[in-house]
Amino acid sequence: MRLPRRPRLLVPVAIALVALVILFFIFAGIFTDWLWFDSVGYTSVFSTMLVTQLLLFALGALLMAAIVGGNMMIAYRVRPLFGIGMFGGGAQGGADRYRAAVDPHRKVIFIAGLVVLGLFTGSSMAGQWKTWLLFLNGTPFGKTDPQFGMDVSFFMFTYPFIRMGLNFLFTAVIISIVLAAIVHYVYGGFRLQSPGLHATRAARIHLSALVGFFVLLKAVAYWTDKFGLVFSNRGKVFGASYTDVNAVIPAKSILAVIALICAALFFAGVVRPGGMLPGVSLGLLVLSAVLVGSVYPTLVEQFQVKPNQQSKEQEFIHRNIVATRDAYGVANAQVTQYGAKTQGTQQELQSEASTIPGVRLLDPSVVSPTFEQLQQIKGYYQFPPQLDVDRYKVDGVSRDTVVAVREIGLPPDRNWINDHLVYTHGFGFVASPGSRIDGQGKPDFIVKDIPPTDGLGRFEPRIYFGENSPEYSIVGGDKKIELDFPESGGQGSGQENTTYTGKGGVPVGNFFTRLLYAGKYGEANLLLSSDINSKSRILYNRDPRDRVQQVAPFLTLDGDPYPAIVNGRILWIVDGYTMSEDYPYSERRGFGDMTRDTSTDRLLSAPQPRDQINYIRNSVKATVDAYDGTVSLYAWDENDPLLNTWRRAFGSVIRPKADISPQLMEHLRYPEDLFKVQRDILGQYHVTDSNAFYGGQDFWKVPEDPASSKTKQPPYYITLKMPGAASTEPRFTLTTTMVPNNRDNLAAFMAVDATADANAAIRILQLPSDTTIPGPKQAQNTFDTKAASVLNELRIGGTTETLNGNLLTLPFGGGLLYVEPVYVQPKVQNSARYPTLARVLVMFGSDVGIGTTLKDALDQVFGQGQGDTGQNTTPPDKPGTPAVAPDVTQALDAAQKAYDEGQQALKAGDFTAYGEAQKRLAQALQDLESALAKQKAGPSAAPTPTPNPASATSTPPATPAPSPSPTSSS
Repeated sequence: MRLPRRPRLLVPVAIALVALVILFFIFAGIFTDWLWFDSVGYTSVFSTMLVTQLLLFALGALLMAAIVGGNMMIAYRVRPLFGIGMFGGGAQGGADRYRAAVDPHRKVIFIAGLVVLGLFTGSSMAGQWKTWLLFLNGTPFGKTDPQFGMDVSFFMFTYPFIRMGLNFLFTAVIISIVLAAIVHYVYGGFRLQSPGLHATRAARIHLSALVGFFVLLKAVAYWTDKFGLVFSNRGKVFGASYTDVNAVIPAKSILAVIALICAALFFAGVVRPGGMLPGVSLGLLVLSAVLVGSVYPTLVEQFQVKPNQQSKEQEFIHRNIVATRDAYGVANAQVTQYGAKTQGTQQELQSEASTIPGVRLLDPSVVSPTFEQLQQIKGYYQFPPQLDVDRYKVDGVSRDTVVAVREIGLPPDRNWINDHLVYTHGFGFVASPGSRIDGQGKPDFIVKDIPPTDGLGRFEPRIYFGENSPEYSIVGGDKKIELDFPESGGQGSGQENTTYTGKGGVPVGNFFTRLLYAGKYGEANLLLSSDINSKSRILYNRDPRDRVQQVAPFLTLDGDPYPAIVNGRILWIVDGYTMSEDYPYSERRGFGDMTRDTSTDRLLSAPQPRDQINYIRNSVKATVDAYDGTVSLYAWDENDPLLNTWRRAFGSVIRPKADISPQLMEHLRYPEDLFKVQRDILGQYHVTDSNAFYGGQDFWKVPEDPASSKTKQPPYYITLKMPGAASTEPRFTLTTTMVPNNRDNLAAFMAVDATADANAAIRILQLPSDTTIPGPKQAQNTFDTKAASVLNELRIGGTTETLNGNLLTLPFGGGLLYVEPVYVQPKVQNSARYPTLARVLVMFGSDVGIGTTLKDALDQVFGQGQGDTGQNTTPPDKPGTPAVAPDVTQALDAAQKAYDEGQQALKAGDFTAYGEAQKRLAQALQDLESALAKQKAGPSAAPTPTPNPASATSTPPATPAPSPSPTSSS
């Protein structure tokens, strides 16, 4: 029954409409991508990628369709014309039934099949755009591999391209053989079961030629496979082993010759009828592959190598050591034997004490709730769970500084206008020196509040581009509808509004562009809203890592971007790596596995992909302007051949290192993920002797984080002076410790100068194997035991809990000093929950100090006066001075009373009363300070009284917001 004319027309119309909608969304995606790249000034990157991918797609699709389609056409053209039942009577066989079903639709099936095959092949080839660009733009390394004497660039750029081409041709020939055989079968070219002739001459010639081409490709593959043996896993270490060099490489050459002979025999079968030649060649190929390619290398490995593996593999282990250290950038790592004293004389300790700067007591993974409570200002602002460590000059001295930006969070009233037009940006930068803690255990901020104080100079405080920015925002125009900051710095109930005046974002003033973005985000309000005007811009791709990844797709980015104030702007600094898995002889390991530690497991920094790598360089430093989103890429390792290859491919998108301003240079640092990779490698490859490496007795590993079992301890930034360093001043340094495999005692201390002006050579202090030095886990156990009574006092009636901060290790007095801050916070999940510093734990050898300040703890370990860290401390009492003045005594009594009342309220769980008591305590301490200043200015100074230290350190202040605690014990 035929459908009426109108319903029959609806089907093609509906198909056409669906096709138009699909094409619109494809066009919207591509065109809006181009608009975004144009807005950041990197259209050359977009066009290079797009043209390359389209070229590879078309090339792959057309070649595959031509090869496969051509062979199917040949099979169809040479079909026999004898009709049904050619081989065995007139009965209709299975192939005849297939032909009867397929033949009426053969053109549709043929074209549709080739289109689908072309789409899959083209998509696969387009995904190889990096391999193509590396091959076309390859830069020599100037180093040769020890086996073939070829430049490393051959293995990095040319060999992967050869393998890609061979894989494509193998796929095309195999599919051609299968589909040509099917066509021959369906159209009577041969029968699988037949008493007489099995195949026509045309079918035999065609299929023999195809198999001959396959075997010819196999000969080429055998020949090129020998170069791939520099990536072999057969031996003791990665790279070509004794068996590979002395058995497999000759075997590959022999197999290539045999494959050429077999290919010739298959081609001979084209002109000589019969199946003997193809059968002989196929048998010869299989037999030689088994005997020469498998059995012979196995016999060499079993009877020559294994009985004498150490001597046989020595040369190849050496090759692996040299290549690995070079590829991971640790060839210049310096190993120094370090005695690691556990005791020192007073003179030694006193001379060393002056080299310790203000050790960072603020743990950036712990104090985020403290920053948020004290500096959040309003509930719609937020801080990241992991703060960052940078260095700034405070009072003329460079200090480790914990920093963060105040980003916008979810609006209190969720709707499209609030989400995308009003709450568009964060506001402000917050910074506190890591060693400066106020009297209540809180950070001593040098930049804070709204509007921000200018402790680090004036700067643009608005954060339109950040790690937690909304997916997209519509900004700009004459009408000020964007929330800028709360009125009166958060004290008032109103707000100040603004409108964006930066150059970032894509203009959406015309209807067509708004239509495209409405399609991109599936949001009709982008078309209908009257608040979007001719000056409006849409901001998206706002995360700093995402922006850099878009404009530099050839880079892998560090997991921890950090903000810095540079020339009056807040810039996000992102480290970029060039990586490869194709450096000959270099050890391959998973990038994600090497960089995984406590910070990535807690998602405090971005986890890395688990791709295998064996070459890495910190080749690019990138910045993203927090206000206008400007992305700048700077070449950091200008001698990296891989970076120079990408620079040739993408033109001038990467600026020279000389363009980095001195102000930016002050904030560049050695990146964490690179250091994590290098410490993982140096756990084995600090051993450079082949025999010692074979034994493996001196291998190390990264210790477990004492605060979180089963995960590796992260490295820490800290300012310190390395023993034997050329500089007499402490330096901003990235550090880690290492322990022996299967043991917890300390094996080595590893550090690298993290400042931009350093030569970035890793230094390793190797501890004596005959002396047991506690590792981080053992040091933490000692702290837990010796500080148990003090920590229990801080856990007031079970209402509070303690949190261990980062366990820092630093060289001191010829040994190693452990420093750990301990924080306290209420247990109850309420507004009074955030950590404040309560105690500082110090350990040198077997001596442990527990103080309310770092100086107190150091004095307990080294003796009175040895713990001077350069921090502001109260001078000691002077004997023989007059009595305390009455107003001082009165202030002390008031402070003690307020403290006692606060403790009672805390035990009762009355946090309102506790907050009031804390306010009275703060006022009493201010009165005390005034009274002391007045007394000091008088004719006779009295001794400086010290209030109960517990009032300053043992309890948290009153009004925090709830937050998870990283590590707690109660």
